[in-house]
Amino acid sequence: MRRIFGLVILAMATIIFSSSPALAQNYQLGPGDVLEIGVWGYEDLQVKEIAVRPDGMIAFPLVGEVHAAGLTSGELNQTITRLLSKYVKNPTVTVNIMKFRTTRVYVLGEVTKPGMYELEKQHNLLDAVGIAGSYTKYAAKKKVFVISKNQTEKPRQANLLRLMEKGDMSQNFELADGDVVYLADNNRIDFARDILPWVSAMYQVNEINKD
Repeated sequence: MRRIFGLVILAMATIIFSSSPALAQNYQLGPGDVLEIGVWGYEDLQVKEIAVRPDGMIAFPLVGEVHAAGLTSGELNQTITRLLSKYVKNPTVTVNIMKFRTTRVYVLGEVTKPGMYELEKQHNLLDAVGIAGSYTKYAAKKKVFVISKNQTEKPRQANLLRLMEKGDMSQNFELADGDVVYLADNNRIDFARDILPWVSAMYQVNEINKD
């Protein structure tokens, strides 16, 4: 049974992005994404590799600095088209994502292969659990904790059963760099007592290793 659920999660994590053009089009750009941007008929306005910088900006000929983070490729296309229209008559702009940024997350607790993973394209809960080999038979699937770095509020809780059985995508949380996904076992779901102390310690160790 665990193997069946594991295969289902892996399949869903793969299919959700690749088989849905709408979802791919709704992908929001962020630091680390590498783009190819061109203007039809203007060789000097062809940029084959342009990375979104940590501040969320890109630089493009003629128009200068453009804020890209948080936009879809289509929205960025519209923005550059509008800015270029001051210099080029009826520009035809293309924006392609050449390389997706990676988001480093930790998937721990009752999963088959706990550890640190780098997610591409999708940065959500289902993808994280899938890449870690799915949950074990001991996992408390109704209470999956998502802990963000520099946590200032209570951790988010996702109901993985509702996501898997009813397709409730509101439970498929988006993950940010450094997030921890923790699947507790059925007899260990007191977050403050059992989970938070060593998660905090893990972050401290990581900061020490960076220095």
